[in-house]
Amino acid sequence: MRAGRITTARRQRGVFVATGIGAGLVVLIALGLFLPLVGFLAGTTASTAGLIPFPALSVTLVTLIGAALAAGLLLLALTRRRTGFAIVWVVLAVVVALAVTVFPVVAVASGSAERASDVGPILGDLWSRLTGQV
Repeated sequence: MRAGRITTARRQRGVFVATGIGAGLVVLIALGLFLPLVGFLAGTTASTAGLIPFPALSVTLVTLIGAALAAGLLLLALTRRRTGFAIVWVVLAVVVALAVTVFPVVAVASGSAERASDVGPILGDLWSRLTGQV
């Protein structure tokens, strides 16, 4: 080593491989799972005239926060020097992507459960109107 020359440790090739695989998995989850699922749930809401609620605002916010978090975790993975640490950040990014994918299902199920308690009185009122009982 010569005086005055600064040496830096190079990243292992596995860091780039792990980050690339992680980015591919996150994109695959987004395009193959999240978008079709959200489209299906939004279509279900539209076809039931709002009987099944779709919380668009909360799904949008969770999606934006999750995308930023996953991108940040992948960036952290890319800046690690050792493969093992990069893999940890990549796994966390994939877990965040899966959590963001599951959120719309949970939100719609929760909203539908709240609406289910409203269905009984509505059906009773409709039945009484149809049968002429007041």
